Amino acid sequence: MSILLSIETATHVCSVALTSGGRLLALRETNEKNAHSKLLAVYVDEVLKEAGVKPSQLAGVAVSEGPGSYTGLRIGVSAAKGLCYAASVPLIPVGTLHSLAYAMKQFASEGDALMPAIDARRMEVYTCVFNHSLEAVTQPGPVVLSQPFFEGLPLHNRLLLAGDGGAKCLTLAGDRALLLQQVQPSAVHVAALAHQKLDARQFADTAYFEPYYMKEFVAGMPHVKGLQ
Repeated sequence: MSILLSIETATHVCSVALTSGGRLLALRETNEKNAHSKLLAVYVDEVLKEAGVKPSQLAGVAVSEGPGSYTGLRIGVSAAKGLCYAASVPLIPVGTLHSLAYAMKQFASEGDALMPAIDARRMEVYTCVFNHSLEAVTQPGPVVLSQPFFEGLPLHNRLLLAGDGGAKCLTLAGDRALLLQQVQPSAVHVAALAHQKLDARQFADTAYFEPYYMKEFVAGMPHVKGLQ
């Protein structure tokens, strides 16, 4: 069986999974804030040792490609690239919204719409609405939450929400909206989709691959007392 190491760092969750086909060999993850730089390398080392797997035995390295936190994505993708170069294995990027929708599907019925939402500050989220078959029915992108946005969505039975931007959608999403609090980003979900990409040999160019930010990163200028 092909073994994949998968990384999820697009949000506050830091998660690393080692899988073989549909079987989970080892998992490490935490919701601790700002843990990516401190724990990601530790988690990679721990899952490999727990399963008795050497980097050279990997068939590939999968990574959540975004959208999400600029810093988290940079850390995750940099680590994934380093592993790919060291082990001479392919890089397999997986969309963060797609992997969240995959996790949501088990709670959905036919006719439901799935809306993974990642916080993009204030009343904005990164999102894409999927149908029960995980086909995108809206364009992925940053959305400023408003009642007209939800009224303009394709007809559906229920609107299932998940992700760290899901809670702030509830007040505008209507009576048919349901927040799946139990669904969080995880390398396990990344792995499930990555194995499909591995079988189809859908790999990224490791040297040139960049995270999918959706928006350009703008660094805030520090406020210095006395300057206008």
